[in-house]
Order: sequence, then structure tokens, then C-alpha cells
Amino acid sequence: MGVTRLEIDLNALRHNYTYLRSKLRSEVKMMGVVKAFGYGSDACEVALYLEKLGVDYLAVAYASEGKVLRDAGVQTPILVLHPQPDNFNIIIKNCLEPSLYSPRVFKEFIAFAKAQKQKNYPVHLKFNTGLNRLGFWENDTDWILKHLKETDSITITSIFSHLAASEDHEERTFTLHQITNFTKTATQLLDALEETPFLHQSNTSAIINYPEAQFDMVRTGIGLYGYGNVVEEDQNLQPVATLKSVISQIHMIEPGESVGYNRAYKATHYEKTATIPIGHADGIPRAYGNGVGYVTIQDKKAPIIGNVCMDMLMVNITGIDCKEGDDVIIFGQGASAVELAATINSISYELLTSVSQRVKRVVLR
Repeated sequence: MGVTRLEIDLNALRHNYTYLRSKLRSEVKMMGVVKAFGYGSDACEVALYLEKLGVDYLAVAYASEGKVLRDAGVQTPILVLHPQPDNFNIIIKNCLEPSLYSPRVFKEFIAFAKAQKQKNYPVHLKFNTGLNRLGFWENDTDWILKHLKETDSITITSIFSHLAASEDHEERTFTLHQITNFTKTATQLLDALEETPFLHQSNTSAIINYPEAQFDMVRTGIGLYGYGNVVEEDQNLQPVATLKSVISQIHMIEPGESVGYNRAYKATHYEKTATIPIGHADGIPRAYGNGVGYVTIQDKKAPIIGNVCMDMLMVNITGIDCKEGDDVIIFGQGASAVELAATINSISYELLTSVSQRVKRVVLR
């Protein structure tokens, strides 16, 4: 296509959705996490396609993300994982469902819902079982039940928690402790509530490693986009997003010649370099420069040389049979985001979600 673009393969999304569903008991619901622009892809395209596939719930981090999905026509229930009181009006106007994670947020949402004359507005209770990020403590259950008896503005749709290390087999004891804690807390609430909320705690790695913890629903983010947090599972999944660019210009340089800002790279031999129109403004950090990172051209790794520029980077293509206008793969199908991220001691999540919104999105149906 001759431009820098992020290709979003909906066939890969379907494959991953079907694979993860195959791990679940038939009655278990699935929540697809589409926060952060659908892990850097296109949240609306991904959400609408997951809706077609039959996903039961969607999740976003912030209310504004949920509004974008509603504006695109998404009708599936949407959980807002980190609602903030300033955005409660967006939540109710767009029929989004907030996670209530602390006494402050709980009381403020009830007050807002009451002022808006809401009855039985669906909310989700989040409990902290060890991640220590957001969530009620298990000893908050009596306080929650007391305040629920005093209002009809909300109804509890689900009770949930989040695992801290479900991908790490060395933390199995800790994870099992989290699952036990959650079960105990949720049971206390279920026994006292008139409604019957559904329970969820598992993320992608827990779907794979802890089938006993499926409860009523599981949440999957990174797995939908093609990464299973371990090499073996990555082979069962397909990357949805592939970041591609193109060779703008090829240079032949002599020994001693430098490439890029600050003359950070100096050639030791006669070398061939290619300039690619993608840089740190597009989500390729400077940390990948000076031989740390690479791109893939004609199935061969071409190391990044010199400093990554704002809009361009240069690579060494000595020994690679290619020409100006040829495609370049940064990561995705044919070039693992996990491996590239590891070169700067990062993770696939960070690389995927860093792709700038100025990069053209191309959806492959």
C-alpha cells in the first residue's frame, strides 16, 4: 500500500475469540476488553465484530471510551473499569455500567443516580484480593449491604476482582489465595443480596491456567489480540494488529560515514541502509535505536541503526534483497511483538498500545 499503516485482521480476532471460548464451560460468559483503542487497534471495529461473534459483555477503562463505542452503534453491555465521578453523567447518558470500587465512589454514584431519578441502575462491585490497585476490601461487605438497603437507585449486576500474576507459575500459591479470597467474599454478598449478580475474576492467563476459576464470566483482553503471555499459547493465537511501513529510500554508505542524529551510527564497511517513515511519534521509542530493535524485511531482521527520529528510522539492509517501495513489518503477523518488546525489557501490551493515532488503520475483513 506504500504507507505506514496498522492492519487489523478480523479473521485473526475471530480465531482468538473461538480459541478462548473453547477453553470455557458452555454456560460461562465472556467479556471482551476493548480499552485503550482496542489495545492500540481500533476499539469500534473490534467491539462491533465481537458483538457479531456473540460476546456477552465489553469492558473499557474510562467512560469516554464507552461513549465512543455507543456512538459507533455498539449495543452490548459495557463495563467501565475505572469510572470517575466527573464522568457519571457520561455513564448514565450512554447506558454504561460503572465498577464501584470504594466507599467514596459507591456513595457518589448512588447520589448521582438518585438525582437523575434512576432505579435499579446496573453497577458492578470490585474487590481487591491482592493486586492492590482498585477495589473494596473483604471487610467492607457489611458496609456495602447496609448502604444497599437504603437505596433503590442501583442494582448489583456483578461482583468481580482481578488477578495479579495468573501468568506466573511461580506465583500459583498467591493466585489460588486470591481465588479463595474472592470466592469467600462473593459468597458472603450473594447470601445477603436479593439479586443474583454474576461473578468474574479470570483474565486471559487465568482462562488458560486456572479453569477452576471461571465462575460465571471471564474477561479477556490481550488474548483476543493474539498474545497469551507465554510462548506456547502465542502459537495458538494470531496477532490481530500488524504494524507495517515501507522503504522510502535506500542509501549506499562507505566505511566511516554516519547515519542519523548525533552521528550515533558509523559504518564499519560498505553498507546499505533503508529509511522507513515511522518514528517515535508513531510509537517506536528511541530505546529501539542503535541496534537494539529491528524491523522485518523479506522475512529477514534489519537492525535499527542510529537514533530513532520523530518521523523516521533507518535500518541496515546489507545482505537483504529489497528495493524502495517494499513493505516493512514492525510487528504482528510474521514478526512477534513479544520478541520486539523484550529487546527493550518491555511487554507486548506496551508496544501494541503505543501505536499513534496518526498511523492509518486498515481493517481486513
